[in-house]
Order: sequence, then C-alpha cells, then structure tokens
Amino acid sequence: MKSFACIAAKRPLHRRGLLSLAAMALSILLLAHSTGASAAQTAAPAKPYDHVFLLRGAFNIFSLGMDEIADRLQRQGVRTTVANFLSWESLADEAAAEYKSGHVRAIILVGHSSGANAVAEMAGRLGQLGVPVKLAIGLDPTSRMVASGHVDRYVNYYIANGMGIAVVRGRKFTGVLQNIDVEKNPDLNHFNIDKNRALQDRVLSEIRAAL
Repeated sequence: MKSFACIAAKRPLHRRGLLSLAAMALSILLLAHSTGASAAQTAAPAKPYDHVFLLRGAFNIFSLGMDEIADRLQRQGVRTTVANFLSWESLADEAAAEYKSGHVRAIILVGHSSGANAVAEMAGRLGQLGVPVKLAIGLDPTSRMVASGHVDRYVNYYIANGMGIAVVRGRKFTGVLQNIDVEKNPDLNHFNIDKNRALQDRVLSEIRAAL
C-alpha cells in the first residue's frame, strides 16, 4: 500500500513536469518565429535597377538587332525587355508601375522601324502617367512622330532618302531632341540599321552614358 501511494503521489508531479516542458517548447517556437519575422521586416530593400525596353518592328523578324542589343546589355548586367511594337501600351503601364513602386531607377526606350514609332508613343504615355524617361532612341521610324513626355534625351537615327523620318519636337517637350541622318552611310538601309555593329555600339554608348 505504501509503495502504491508513493507512485500515486508522483503522477501529478510527472504531469506538471510534462506541462512545463511543453510550455517551454512553445515559448521557444514563438520566440524563434518572432525573431524571424523581425529579421524579415528589417531586411534591406532590393536595390533599384535600370530597365531598357527594346521594341521590334512588324512581324518580329525585321528587327532582330533589338535582341542583339539586349544580349549585349544583359552581359553588362542591365535588365532588358524585348517585345513587339504592338505591346508598347501595356509595357508603358508596366514600366510606370515599376517606377512608382521604387523598383526601377531609370527607364530607357529603344526601337526600330515600327518599334521606333512605338518609342515615341510609349514615351508620351509614360509622360501622361507622370513617369520620366531617361533616354529614348529610335532607329529609322516609318511615320511622322512627335516627341512628347518627360524625356531627358531623345536620339533618332534615320535614313532620309529611304523609309526613315525625322522626329518632330512637341510643343511641351523640354528634353534634348537630336535627329541624326545616316543616309550618307552606304552600308545602312532600313532593314539592317538595327543590326549594324557600329550603330549598335553608338546605341550602347548612349545607354551607358545615360546610366
């Protein structure tokens, strides 16, 4: 009887010990979760990046120089997006959202042929959204385009005796607009101006200077 009483007396102590251990384990888990959440909240925000949008012309087959320029920029660590000119409006909205969120530091637009036309359209749309464009570059636009928006510098390379057309300064455009006629270069035509290595080098130099 005595031994049975001892055992019976020990059982509540044993249960209390288990409860204490469980409480300690729960406290440790809560502390770890709190520490992890605090660390996540104090983590440094991602560094803003520059974003270069390159717009191809019709059918996505005549402006593959945009892909070549994008590859060269990516090797230098610059974020790029290559798309058909028809996507310019949705890309403008995307770029505006990125800029306003603080993720993007500078926006640069480059386009060939119909893509060069779209550069002017996209710059104007971004201006309406209150978003600046650091640099816009057109390669032989095929329509009469008007420079608008908040563009720091707009450079338009065109072939005057071919399909290309100079860009016109809009009334409210306050940036630098430069039309460069390259018709005297016999190696250039509307379908290879974007692929010409020397001209690509000039485009990349413009981008590097802007960034």
